[in-house]
Amino acid sequence: MNIVVLDGYTLNPGDLSWKEFETMGKLTVYDRTGYDLKDQEIVIDRMKNADIVLTNKTPVTQQAIEKAKNLKYIGMLATGYNVVDVEAATKKGVALVNVPTYGTESVAQMTFALLLEICHHIGEHHRAVKNGEWEKNPDWSFWKYPLMELAGKTMGIVGFGRIGQAVGRIAEAIGMELMVHNRSIDPALEAQGIRYVDRNTLFKEADVISLHCPLFPDTEEMINREAIHLMKKSAILINTSRGQLVSEQDLAEALNSNRIAAAAVDVVSKEPIEASNPLLSAKNCLITPHIAWAPTEARIRLMDLAAENLRLFLNGNPVNVVNPDYQQYID
Repeated sequence: MNIVVLDGYTLNPGDLSWKEFETMGKLTVYDRTGYDLKDQEIVIDRMKNADIVLTNKTPVTQQAIEKAKNLKYIGMLATGYNVVDVEAATKKGVALVNVPTYGTESVAQMTFALLLEICHHIGEHHRAVKNGEWEKNPDWSFWKYPLMELAGKTMGIVGFGRIGQAVGRIAEAIGMELMVHNRSIDPALEAQGIRYVDRNTLFKEADVISLHCPLFPDTEEMINREAIHLMKKSAILINTSRGQLVSEQDLAEALNSNRIAAAAVDVVSKEPIEASNPLLSAKNCLITPHIAWAPTEARIRLMDLAAENLRLFLNGNPVNVVNPDYQQYID
């Protein structure tokens, strides 16, 4: 059983262990395999003798799948699986399996880390103190930016699954009002007082808009010029979900024209970020390098759950399969 990890370094830069996978077969871990489609010849070569392939963000194309003669299983070292040609995997009888639950609390925590930085500008005030501005100030206290209290303001959450609900719990704990938009309404949550609204109502009424929905055709670039013009000029946008949910040009223009107050994104449409990304030069825009998922505790859970996914598959009890139709194509 040949197990190949295409891009292991992001999950495990050396502080975790692959030992659980080593118990299930001959393991080959590549720290990095190119993310561009031009690198597919390398991907094909590394996959060609694999029974099992694990990937985080390295694309696995139809060609790579078809040329991997022994391939039975593609395991995501992540929740998202858009880097894999799902149809090609299915038609080859290859299970595609993801890890849906490992990062809930970490992403919720990062959402508020970004939001609180916007409210208090902690990093900038720390640097000001270090640079001597406090000791030279005639007043006992000073601030360089307007500061904001969140209690009493409305948090609008787009996508109210596990992560959205975790964000909602934190928002309510600090005294925020809550409104949510989701593809479906959970009667139990609605009975507990969760206010479901349509997307446009959320954009109009929320003080903070936080995105936690999957990337679908109807959510791609849902934050665009038209949506932004529905928002309050004091609105704050947070995106820790998928970069493609936002029209980055429209958001940059809105920030630079003070159409909304601020934004913070942990994800962008092309990663790693390109120098031409308009958000890099936008006012009042925080950008972090897709780290919401990456606390040590979350990565340990991800490693353990990915190993358990594979173990259950090999034992004939697959879980978290995103293409269950693959079974009908098995010879």
